[in-house]
Amino acid sequence: MNVKRVTSLDADELSVYLGLNEKQLKRFYEPRIGLFICESEKVIRRALKAGYIAESYFVEEEKLDAVKSFCDEKDTIYCAPYFVMKEITGYSLTGGILAAMKRKPLPKLEDVLTSNKKVVLLDDVENPTNVGAIFRSAAALGADAVLLTEGCADPLYRRAARVSMGTVFQVDWTYIKKEQVKEIQNAGFTLMALSLSDDAEELNRLSDVGEKRVVILGNEDHGISKEILDICDKNIIIPMKQEVDSLNVAAASAVAFWEIFK
Repeated sequence: MNVKRVTSLDADELSVYLGLNEKQLKRFYEPRIGLFICESEKVIRRALKAGYIAESYFVEEEKLDAVKSFCDEKDTIYCAPYFVMKEITGYSLTGGILAAMKRKPLPKLEDVLTSNKKVVLLDDVENPTNVGAIFRSAAALGADAVLLTEGCADPLYRRAARVSMGTVFQVDWTYIKKEQVKEIQNAGFTLMALSLSDDAEELNRLSDVGEKRVVILGNEDHGISKEILDICDKNIIIPMKQEVDSLNVAAASAVAFWEIFK
């Protein structure tokens, strides 16, 4: 493997880690598929296991042996002492190991629907932390796949992937347009919106939901968009106490998945 020592964060080789934002990384090889930054050994290992390829690694000297244990012989590893790496914003969250990973082509909606029966649909969930937490709950509580409308945060943003503990690499996912939601229904899926609608059924009293089911979660501010809500088969609600009307979308997702995907 090719280990390159660096002594400053200003090194040109580190621009992909420090000089580019998430959107720039996504377009790094445009029109070809771009890159994303992966942080911490556990998350990186899960990405590699899922078939993602590392373009390079950036590690603290003391973590070099750990990276050598799972990287490929031809990989490039940029290595720096702690006093250099600690200047990285949020360094304590990285575990001293970062990787620039190549994105993979996203599957088509029809392929996701053909191979999965328990699906999550996120409608404009904008916060990467919420997206990551929802993926973690989806993977842990029985969902097969996650669909995201184009207004959602990217599951491969470093915060989303980190919060998910790498489960974004274990669950099928892709982006869709809102007008494609009808295609999901036409494919035989029951669309269930987590919504405060007047006709909402209590989550623990659901019936006739069918084997193929979709749980829909909406934007942190305004909920599920009307165009999607209008075609849903069911509106569902989590029974609340103490005059609380709703939970954070990530917390609500875990409760809904536990009940619907069991």
